[in-house]
Amino acid sequence: MTLLTSCFIDVFAWLKHRLSDYMRHDTFHLKMDKSDLVQKAKLAEQAERYDDMATAMKSVTEGGVELSNEERNLLSVAYKNVVGARRSSWRVISSIEQKTEGNEKKQQMAREYREKIETELQDICNDVLGLLEKYLIPNASQAESKVFYLKMKGDYFRYLSEVASGESKTTTVENSQKAYQDAFEISKKEMQPTHPIRLGLALNFSVFYYEILNSPENACHLAKTAFDEAIAELDTLNEDSYKDSTLIMQLLRDNLTLWTSENQGDEAGDNEN
Repeated sequence: MTLLTSCFIDVFAWLKHRLSDYMRHDTFHLKMDKSDLVQKAKLAEQAERYDDMATAMKSVTEGGVELSNEERNLLSVAYKNVVGARRSSWRVISSIEQKTEGNEKKQQMAREYREKIETELQDICNDVLGLLEKYLIPNASQAESKVFYLKMKGDYFRYLSEVASGESKTTTVENSQKAYQDAFEISKKEMQPTHPIRLGLALNFSVFYYEILNSPENACHLAKTAFDEAIAELDTLNEDSYKDSTLIMQLLRDNLTLWTSENQGDEAGDNEN
């Protein structure tokens, strides 16, 4: 072996070693640990970059470990804002589409844009529902978490139903109602009427009855029962959840006022949690 060949072999071995170190270092950074991902989600929330927040919390969830209350709330806030932006956009463009009847070109542009937003909304909802089915619901060890995630499942099927039609709408409505009902049964057995998660479930389930099933009677009955039961047990409210519980009770009452008013307007929106 010549000296030159020996030098080439040594250089090659050194490069191989350095590349191996680099790959290990790079993988370490790609696979951020849980605490780093949670911190990134908090930073993204403060910056109002909810897509980044959702991506971080999705990675935390895919770790397969049951989420803490804080992590659970970060996940919920992230996706609520991500999907909320699309729901709002969809309503605006749908309204514009209806107003452009008679102008074929403008209506086509509005329709195509609405369909683009619909696809984004559906992808987000299916993303969340996948996390719920694969990780969150199976890993929920406490009744509180189980109710939280089943409510979330009901919410995201409801969002899908808002933009669905035909057989797809029927399926999403049925799935939403089942998830809400399952959560409702557990909450009645395991949670105080003043618990903010139980109240939030009642709020959203009643909105589902009113907006999706067009059943104001059931919506009002559910909302009024939840409100009255919470009022009767206000003394059970603890300091930590007082603010959240009373806020949701106010939203329940606001919806009841809206739904029972003879002068309610079509443009009025329902409160939800």
